[in-house]
Amino acid sequence: MKLVTGAMRIGISARLAKTAAAALGDKDPHEIELMWPGLSPPYLDLFAWLEGRGDKPVNRDPTPFRPVMLAHAIEDGDFANLDAAEFSAEWKWDGIRVQAVAGRDVRGHVQARLYSRTGEDITGSFPDLVSSLHLPGAIDGELLVLRDGRVQTFNVLQQRLNRKVVSPKLIKEFPIHLRAYDLLGDDENDLRELPFTERRAHLEAFVAKLGDPRIDLSPTVPFASWEELAAARADPKSAGAGDDADAVEGVMLKRRDAPYLPGRPKGLWWKWKRDPHIIDAVLMYAQRGHGKRSSYYSDYTFGVWTRGEAGDELVPVGKAYFGFTDEELLQIDRFVRRNTTEKFGPVRHVVHEPDQGLVLEVAFEGLQRSPRHKSGVAMRFPRISRLRWDKPPREADRLETLERMLISMTGS
Repeated sequence: MKLVTGAMRIGISARLAKTAAAALGDKDPHEIELMWPGLSPPYLDLFAWLEGRGDKPVNRDPTPFRPVMLAHAIEDGDFANLDAAEFSAEWKWDGIRVQAVAGRDVRGHVQARLYSRTGEDITGSFPDLVSSLHLPGAIDGELLVLRDGRVQTFNVLQQRLNRKVVSPKLIKEFPIHLRAYDLLGDDENDLRELPFTERRAHLEAFVAKLGDPRIDLSPTVPFASWEELAAARADPKSAGAGDDADAVEGVMLKRRDAPYLPGRPKGLWWKWKRDPHIIDAVLMYAQRGHGKRSSYYSDYTFGVWTRGEAGDELVPVGKAYFGFTDEELLQIDRFVRRNTTEKFGPVRHVVHEPDQGLVLEVAFEGLQRSPRHKSGVAMRFPRISRLRWDKPPREADRLETLERMLISMTGS
């Protein structure tokens, strides 16, 4: 029970737990994945069916969550094995992935829910979008803030995220919008087994039928070769994104014949993000990880230099716990253990002097103002891209560099 609910922290994925449950009853893991959102602990109906003691569980929720399909990050070497003619491309918008579902209850009334990509019900945080979902169907899309017809950056969208109370003023200042990527169901029809091109045609018709300004289509990106798509990715503004280009974080590639499958199936969907921002920062603090990393110091807080009252000092600007290889993890863990100067509960203070310490090359997707941090800025999706054993800490970047980046990204 702890395994399938994720309560046992041993590094097992939810997908692997579902695969194990399928093996118990000689079932297809894909079948378990599709019914999973309608199940709840202690899963008596599921195990009865798997063991041949009961009928297959039926999800009677009129607005069920469907497990989402995810993409693999594409590498330069992947293009040689891919045919551009077999793929469709669209912009990858810098919002949050959601699933908007509407269905008819037993009285025939339409109900609607909004889910995060992990299946969390977030309907209450976005009441202004619910009324737009007045036709039965399931849309896979991106949640954005749209002002005066322009998509705002993720920094603006964050003002609407994780809000327990949504005031009329907040709704007015940060009007929410759904940009549709895919259609998983249309009234009583499950469309997930159809090829992407057919689902896209259904989606276009569905959005047109909805006729609501809060919901529109994510436009496709025309291309005939990978070189043309690379040029569009590098300059979204000139390639059709126009004034919304600042909210584009890359392109999505989808095989035209691909069904909508749960998880991250190889070779069907690819994400090709725009090149990340890079800085050199200094490791300041470290904590042990979780699951299979619980024996290693794998969570790192890093900082950059700024002018303080007593001269240059380091201020934290981010925290990262991925991006490095297993071999690099061992190297950093060894460095942390040998260079700890103080301990604060689970946190180790690692030496970070101008001529002594470890410089980390950090990649990140964006910056935003943050009054909670001493530096005044916070990074989006930071990860460790390289260990700079060759560089002394005094040569790491300065806060002024991040400030200039922030101004170029946001204009303020």
